[in-house]
This record gives sequence, C-alpha cells and structure tokens, in this order.
Amino acid sequence: MSLFDKFTNIDEKISVLEGRLSDPSLVNNQKEYQKVVYEHTHLSRINAVYGKYCSVLTELEENRLLAYDESEDAELREMARAELAELEIQRASLERDLKIILLPKDPNDERNIFLEIRAGTGGDEAALFAGDLFRMYSRFAESQGWHVEVVSSNPIGIGGFKEIISLISGDKVYSKLKYERGVHRVQRVPETETQGRIHTSAVTVAVLPEADEVDAHIDMNELKFDVFRSSGPGGQSVNTTDSAVRITHLPTGMVVTCQDEKSQHKNKAKALTVLRARLLDKAEQEHHDRISEQRRIQVGSGDRSERIRTYNFPQGRMTDHRINLTLYKLDAIINGKLEDVIYPLIAEDQAAQLKELE
Repeated sequence: MSLFDKFTNIDEKISVLEGRLSDPSLVNNQKEYQKVVYEHTHLSRINAVYGKYCSVLTELEENRLLAYDESEDAELREMARAELAELEIQRASLERDLKIILLPKDPNDERNIFLEIRAGTGGDEAALFAGDLFRMYSRFAESQGWHVEVVSSNPIGIGGFKEIISLISGDKVYSKLKYERGVHRVQRVPETETQGRIHTSAVTVAVLPEADEVDAHIDMNELKFDVFRSSGPGGQSVNTTDSAVRITHLPTGMVVTCQDEKSQHKNKAKALTVLRARLLDKAEQEHHDRISEQRRIQVGSGDRSERIRTYNFPQGRMTDHRINLTLYKLDAIINGKLEDVIYPLIAEDQAAQLKELE
C-alpha cells in the first residue's frame, strides 16, 4: 500500500463536507460548523498539493517514454531528458510536502495560548529581561495579526516584571509559539552596572494551550477563593476595593492570582481560565509520561545553567541550543522578528517526525 493511497478518495470526502456545509441546521451549531469548515479547508489544501503531485508523476512518465524512444527526434529526446531532472526535483519536493501533511497533528496547534514569563536568576536584571521578552512576543503577535491581553502581572516599577501572564489569541498561535517554552538566558551589561561587567540572568517561559470547560472540568467545591486589594510595585495601592482574586486548586495545590482588572468578577473569570489551562497542561504531561516514560519539562528552575536559548547583547547574537542555531541579528529578534528562529524549529521537528516514518 502506497503512503499516499489515503489521498485517492479525497474528492469524495470534500464533496461530503460541502454537503454538510450547505445544511442549514449546521449553522445553528457554531462549534461543529467551525470544525467542518476547518476540515474542508484542510482537505482542499491537501487536494491541491496532491493534484500537483499526480500531474508531475504523469509528466515524468511521459518524458521518460519520450526521452528513450529511439523513433523520436534526437533534439526532442534531449529536451525531454533535461526536463526529467527538473520534474524529479518537483516530485521530491511535493512528496515531502505530502509526508508533512500526513504527520500526526498536535491537537493543540489551533488553540490560543497563555504565555507565562517569569524572572529567574538575576534579580532586577532578570525582571527587566522578562519585560523585554514580553514586548518581543507582543510585537511578533502583532505582526501575525494576533491579539495580546494581559491576564496578570507583577511589575517591578522600572519596566520589568517578576511575572507576567498574557492570553494570545489568533490563528494557530500554539503551533508557532509552543517551541518557546523553557529557560531563556540573557548576557548583557545592566544599566546599573558601573564597572561595565557582563551579567548573566535567566527567565522562564511557559506556553499553555487555552482550555475550555470540556477539556478541563473544574469542581468549584475543590477551589479556595481569596480576595484582597490590588497593589502595584512598592506596595502602592492600585484601587481601594478588594478586587484582586487568588484561587487555590486544593487537589493539586495550584495557585493562580489575578489583579489586573478593577472588577473582582473579571479577575475571577481570568484566573479560572489560567487555572483551566494549567490543569489541561498537567493532564497532558501525565499522559505523555505514561506513553514515553519520560517527563516533558515545561520550564526549568530558572537557574543559569538550564537554557534553551541565549541572547548575547555584546555580540548581537542569539543562539538556540536545541538545534545549534546562531543568528547575529539580536536587535531584530528582540524587536519581534522571530520568523528566522521559529521556522527552523518547526522544520527540525518535522524532519525528526519524517525520519520516524522512514
């Protein structure tokens, strides 16, 4: 059985989906409607690539026959041979595209995310870099047409954050930012450093797919709610009402605090969405453990020795240690030009999965 045999009846599947999309009753079920729309779009894209692939195979066969047919004109046979090389390149490229389409899809790739950035080792300098990373991701999100909403933050008052949690929503957010989880190390001379010495600090980044109530049900009886007065850096009062909310999930001990909204109701709702995402992530990690017997680490301790990436400001260099990628364009990257970092990570992941198919 050919690897691509499952594409042979794709036209019929698309026709069935088109029939469902024309069913008036489906419009009343928005969740199911969006699911059918996504599947129809996905299969249509596959069909376009598969159609090109079949056309190239047909051209290859025709050119092979022509190239070695002694009854044909010599010049015509030479032209056919020349085209064979180009067609083989196209065939290989389209075949790889189809194999990538066949790779198992991460069920979270279409989801929005909660991006959690926390200062690790390095004191105020780590907190300042946490602010830099938040701005970097915010600018990248803007370039992608995504929306960024701060859910909770703990600013230090000089432009940085001990912790900042944001919800990033848009098209395939998780698929592009899931590789950002881990410890990010920065090497630079802090503004407060009078001797000009380079300091090394660390910031942890967690990327949690947004969960809905179906994915991660929360029993309200297992929650402890505390309300208190919101406060800014240095203990300065933000407002005069007890609007900040702290939720403790008693079975796991998870604690989520939200104080960015003036409304206690809104803070409670935001905190619940963050808690739901963390519970989903915990469940997925435990599932991964059972399958692979190896825990998937979300973030490290924030120690300088643990890192996925290093940002060296004196050299203008960024190095991703997982794929040995080094780029001397740190200014552009820190300003949100993350494409040259993210796409090689995606390609490396795809290459590793393709190797398993061989």
